[in-house]
Amino acid sequence: MKHTESLKKTTQFRAVYNHGKSCADKFLVLCVLKNESEKNKLGISVSRKVGNSVKRKRVTRLIREVFRLSEELVVPGFDLVFVARGPAAAATFKDIQSSVYSLLKRHRLLRSQVCHPQ
Repeated sequence: MKHTESLKKTTQFRAVYNHGKSCADKFLVLCVLKNESEKNKLGISVSRKVGNSVKRKRVTRLIREVFRLSEELVVPGFDLVFVARGPAAAATFKDIQSSVYSLLKRHRLLRSQVCHPQ
C-alpha cells in the first residue's frame, strides 16, 4: 500500500519552502510542512548546480528509492521536500541513505528509534 503521494505543482513546493521548517547536511536539505491529510507528500528538487541531466536524474532516483524503502517508518501527515546540494552528484546510495535518515530523525519524523539499515 502506497502511503506517499508526490508534490508536483510549483505552488505546493513554494508553500513548503515559505511556511515549513528546514534543516540540512552535506548532501541534502529537507523542508517539512504539516498537511491536513493522512499521507505524506514527497517532492524532490535537484537543480543544475548538481550536474548535468544524467547526474540530476541519478540523485533523484536515489532519494526516491531511499524514501520508498523507509516510507513505513515515517510519521504520516507531512509535505516533505528534499533539495539536493552539489556534493550529492558524487554521493553513493549509502551516503544518500544516511543523509535522508539523519534529516528525518532531526525533524523527529521517524516513528521509532529504529537505526537505519547498513
